[in-house]
Amino acid sequence: MGKSGRRAYGLDDIGIVPARRTRDPEEVSISWQIDAYRFEIPLAVSPMDSVVSPRTAVEIGRLGGLGVLDLEGLWTRYDDPDPLLAEIAELDTEAATRRLQEIYTAPIREDLIGRRIEEIRAGGVTTAVRLSPQRTAQFHKAVIDAGVDIFVIRGTTVSAEHVSGRAEPLNLKQFIYELDVPVIVGGCATYTAALHLMRTGAAGVLVGFGGGSGHTTRTVLGVAVPMATAISDVAAARRDYLDESGGRYVHVIADGGMTRSGDIAKSLACGADAVMVGSPLARATEAPGRGHHWGSEAHHNELPRGRRLELGTIGTIAEIINGPSSTSDGSMNLMGALRRTMATAGYSDVKEFQRVEVVVEG
Repeated sequence: MGKSGRRAYGLDDIGIVPARRTRDPEEVSISWQIDAYRFEIPLAVSPMDSVVSPRTAVEIGRLGGLGVLDLEGLWTRYDDPDPLLAEIAELDTEAATRRLQEIYTAPIREDLIGRRIEEIRAGGVTTAVRLSPQRTAQFHKAVIDAGVDIFVIRGTTVSAEHVSGRAEPLNLKQFIYELDVPVIVGGCATYTAALHLMRTGAAGVLVGFGGGSGHTTRTVLGVAVPMATAISDVAAARRDYLDESGGRYVHVIADGGMTRSGDIAKSLACGADAVMVGSPLARATEAPGRGHHWGSEAHHNELPRGRRLELGTIGTIAEIINGPSSTSDGSMNLMGALRRTMATAGYSDVKEFQRVEVVVEG
């Protein structure tokens, strides 16, 4: 009687309803454009050391997606992180968290920030990198000077009104206004939080708490919002902000909790413009994690909220993204499956597909 809560739904709780017509999958467009940058597929790959290196970021870009490099990861702390990545892959489960904390105590180097961005730029693809809100003020100049295309400010929860008595918080609105590159910021999971982030001038908002399958935020902090509801609420904020701003469209990017192709389709059906995934690509043979997966939350120096997972490998990056698939569980040919879902439901592009009917199962 003293507390109320509304019912919320995860992606597993909903289903997509086909319309009255179907289409040829080859005639469906899944392209996506944010600011001046166009992508053939609505797929960004999470800034996690187990998935995105400069080399895999280039490969993902060549396949039509966007690989986001974590500038607080091993690639900006060590000249050659390969031996450490090999060590992490061999750690037993009990030792993994403590050893990750030790490895990530090495300082972030500005010279390596510039070098890694240049390595991706040399591949001829759109360059995107991530910093946490806590590190953005310190390192953003090195990022901009290196010529990044898209700047991602990503944390477990990012707000436009962070309150701190210990340090001057990042003023997102002023920071984004002064930059000459589009900024994607998040995560958030509610209508109000998303609306405030949109008012900062961000080009895109991340929905979710990141981390996905390796995340333990629910058990450590008790913080959780099911993704279907979170995406739908943030999409509503996008609609209202479009009216409020006189036509400024902010992209909604679902971030985390999508391990299969059906999850990606459901996220777009709930209103996302694109998705950010990690674990599906961590299973690629080229992935730096060698079949293991972890996020930045897994090596937090005071309160880890993630774990290293052993996922194994199933195929190349190209096969996981664009097929062909040799499995029937939705882990490969993610974009081919999305095209078929949209064709089955009768929609020709992502913007139309956002209007598809969904039902709550069970």
